[in-house]
Amino acid sequence: MIQPTARAVTVGEGLAVLIATPGPLEDSPVFERGAGGAEANVACVLSQLGIPTGWMSRVGDDGFGRYLVRHLAELGVETSAVTVDSTRPTAVYVKERGSGSGRATDLPAGSSRMLYYRTGSAASALSPADLDAAGSLLEQAELIHFTGITTALSPSATELTDALLALPRRGRLISFDLNYRPALWARRTESPADILARHIGGSDVVFLGADEAEEVFGIGDADRLRAAFPQPRHLIVKNDKHSVTGFFGADRLEVPALSLEVTERIGAGDAFAGGYLAALLQGRPHRQLLRFGHLCAAAALTGTGDIADLPPLPALESLAAAADSEWTAIHYHPGLLIPENVAS
Repeated sequence: MIQPTARAVTVGEGLAVLIATPGPLEDSPVFERGAGGAEANVACVLSQLGIPTGWMSRVGDDGFGRYLVRHLAELGVETSAVTVDSTRPTAVYVKERGSGSGRATDLPAGSSRMLYYRTGSAASALSPADLDAAGSLLEQAELIHFTGITTALSPSATELTDALLALPRRGRLISFDLNYRPALWARRTESPADILARHIGGSDVVFLGADEAEEVFGIGDADRLRAAFPQPRHLIVKNDKHSVTGFFGADRLEVPALSLEVTERIGAGDAFAGGYLAALLQGRPHRQLLRFGHLCAAAALTGTGDIADLPPLPALESLAAAADSEWTAIHYHPGLLIPENVAS
């Protein structure tokens, strides 16, 4: 039997998404089905960028679980490390979308709100025992990625993420995205700041939203965050001012985001992480790591699904290598990257 291989493995919960028609949720007669979950989103971005990627998770023995596994497999993600749990359901969330009608229970046009149904889900039972299901997939991986959502799911999930950090590195990178979700931590008795700081310090690549870091650690400034967390070689801070500050060892770069019209913000952070990590595994220079992140985030911001639908890799490569003046002139449109003349 041929063993599956993957350069990257993401570890975390996938969710079936029920997308309401725009307007008050109570008036939506139908729901479009989709797939989501931070680590699943990252896996799909990595796969689109040519990185063989596996997803390690747990799903219920139900239609939503079968759909998630099939959907990710169709997008090129290796799913042999997904365990089917016969006693717990697959997590679900409902995406409520605004129509701007002004009604009391409606959201502004273009706005979204997520209603999660994940308590007691199959993925909440993730534990170090699930490492056995990953087998050689983890052993062969050059990079393992997970988020603060995964470790927040349950005490056993935290035991799993601690076990991932303790795996022999042998050149392997561990990547962690803060992804702070207060509602998940509200069910835990432990301090989220302590657990999340431990995970940041034990990882090689770390993504932090400045607003999330401010809420968890009381620090939102990129340079102060670097001083507080000197351990990760790659520390990426997504600033509130539409730029990202990347620390690569002693190197510090700030790269502005692209000009675009936002359709929906869900999944943009995951797409950024996927773009950065793919570029890292492809051996690209520091500036291009950040630019690949921005380009993939732009695809998510101008799309409608949780999983970013990316332009062809050659187009991304060309723009990631552009001169600074060309980079700041790019205006991103769905399915099309158009360099614009600043002087026009």
